[in-house]
Amino acid sequence: MKFENMFKKTRSASGRKGYIPLREKRPEVPEGLLRKCNKCGSAIIAEDVKRGYYICPKCGGYFRVHAYRRIEMIADDGTFEEWDKDLVGENPMNYKGYPEKLAAVQEKTKLTEAVVTGKAEINGMETVVGVCDGRFLMSSMGEAVGEKIARAVERATKERLPVILFACSGGARMQEGITSLMQMAKTSAALKRHSDAGLLYISVLTDPTTGGVTASFAMLGDVILAEPKALIGFAGPRVIEQTIGQKLPKGFQRSEFLLEHGFIDRIVEREELKTVLSEILQMHQESGRTYKRGAASERDAALEEQMEALAAPEEEELSAWERVQISRMKDRPVGSDYIQTLFTDFMEFHGDRYFADDKAIIGGIARFHGRPVTVIAQAKGTSTKENIERNFGMPSPDGYRKALRLMKQAEKFGRPVICFVDTPGAFCGLEAEERGQGEAIARNIYEMSGLKVPVLSVIIGEGGSGGALAMATADEVWMLENSVYSILSPEGFASILWKDSTKAKEAAEVMKLTARDLYKAGIVEKVIPEPAHYTVLNLEEVTDRLSEGMDRFLETYESMSAEELTQRRYERFRRM
Repeated sequence: MKFENMFKKTRSASGRKGYIPLREKRPEVPEGLLRKCNKCGSAIIAEDVKRGYYICPKCGGYFRVHAYRRIEMIADDGTFEEWDKDLVGENPMNYKGYPEKLAAVQEKTKLTEAVVTGKAEINGMETVVGVCDGRFLMSSMGEAVGEKIARAVERATKERLPVILFACSGGARMQEGITSLMQMAKTSAALKRHSDAGLLYISVLTDPTTGGVTASFAMLGDVILAEPKALIGFAGPRVIEQTIGQKLPKGFQRSEFLLEHGFIDRIVEREELKTVLSEILQMHQESGRTYKRGAASERDAALEEQMEALAAPEEEELSAWERVQISRMKDRPVGSDYIQTLFTDFMEFHGDRYFADDKAIIGGIARFHGRPVTVIAQAKGTSTKENIERNFGMPSPDGYRKALRLMKQAEKFGRPVICFVDTPGAFCGLEAEERGQGEAIARNIYEMSGLKVPVLSVIIGEGGSGGALAMATADEVWMLENSVYSILSPEGFASILWKDSTKAKEAAEVMKLTARDLYKAGIVEKVIPEPAHYTVLNLEEVTDRLSEGMDRFLETYESMSAEELTQRRYERFRRM
């Protein structure tokens, strides 16, 4: 064996760095044994890379994957049925040399165009799949690419199937000029019709996803996933640097950057991608309800008796201020505790699709007794570090917009929405005002009033001002026994009306902010009893009661039409 070229940098047939060949009949290294990773420079065994999802075993760097290999990774064996395989585009600008270039790329890649589309099964669930292949003119989107994607989406709409598109592209195809630009509108319009039909679209962003693809189908997913460290952006880094005359920061336009800035739901390692896609598909399939009707009815009656007892006066009643203090206790269970205890299969989604992923609000999809639901919680955190990271449960506009995005997604797919409210109030700061805090809260209240799915909000700690109402414009609002719900904090009330924030204790008594006060006033529908010293250690005493009540709530409200739901919700607030 000859070793002189063993550690030489290698390229794919297309001349691009970073590829591992799929077909053993076209090895790129001597005897097909060794390869040099273009990311870390280590010598790697090609077969190990192939078996390891085309990830460098030394540095963890991702190699680009050919379209058919990508389909093999996610689809059940033998289930892929390719569509429009022979569809090819033309030369709308009569660009010199373009037909010859296409022919050469087709010969090298054995593809007719830069995207492969068709139907496959993922763990037994049918879905339409489209995969861009970067070897073909950097998977730029010309007429044929746009046409294949549009046809696949249209067929998915007709057959009522979900769509999964894998983006990997340099953007528009320059040789086709304005015709290429029009593919952005064509693919987006097809996806709009698919969405209007109530169907799921999952977008998976791989390295790179730029230009007109980013500005069309790639960023329109109901759920947007991305591979680690993938380059994702509209303008390429080099173009941006040339335009602004500055060096870009490390990590700019990478998947992690987009997650932090609210544009994608989740970063998924390649080896877990099929599992994650399967879980999302399962969560969006029709499923039967598993309510425990008889038992729920009896327990709900018992809960009503406890609520009546709570509404009656007691000789040793806690003061309003004492309840305020209890609602703020550091060891009191927080939103994430309720999600973990009450639901299964929770999958968190991130970002508002505008600016950021506000960690003061967590949300996603989960199952409640087997039924898919959307769960959203204001989150304070369980340690000082988490308190700071989550801004002590005070959401910014980005958090409210994330919550609303998830609610509208729930409406599209007919999922009930369950919110856990626990905030001193919306964040009050310069950047919050710059990004429209008031508009974000107003928009949530406005849209929640008309959501066509059941909405339940549970105040588990502090319910402060509009920051709480923005997640409590619901069919029913419940409160834990020692939670509070008020126009603002007692300190703020005393400061505004009495010009003395030290009179917070007296203010609390005047404000009628306890669960008992609000139940008597008809502001909330249920008060859930809680232990004397309520912590995560006795959380199930409360979540068991919540679970029973939630069963009854869903049984009642899911039997209503959308018109009945929204009318009843309107009348609920109209009476107040």
